[in-house]
Amino acid sequence: MKPADIIKRPIALTEKAARLKEANQVVFEVALAANKIEIKSAVEALFSVKVTDVNTLIQRGKVKRVGRALGKRPNWKKAVVTLREGDDIQFFDESKE
Repeated sequence: MKPADIIKRPIALTEKAARLKEANQVVFEVALAANKIEIKSAVEALFSVKVTDVNTLIQRGKVKRVGRALGKRPNWKKAVVTLREGDDIQFFDESKE
């Protein structure tokens, strides 16, 4: 898989992700089939940073009503990536104006 196929999107707008950013960690949604080694190399290739640790978890899809029937959202994988001290990934313009 290519790095762009492994990293689907950043999860930067949650309270937990904002709290982790202060600890030099970034949260991504990644491909279900990706392992920690692939995630590490993809983040390093896409963002030109050094990754020290990767933690992953699978978010189970919720069961939701779709009209009368029950439907299920798909499962997805989340990766919490710890960056080397001094490295940073900016998803939005966070400058104070």
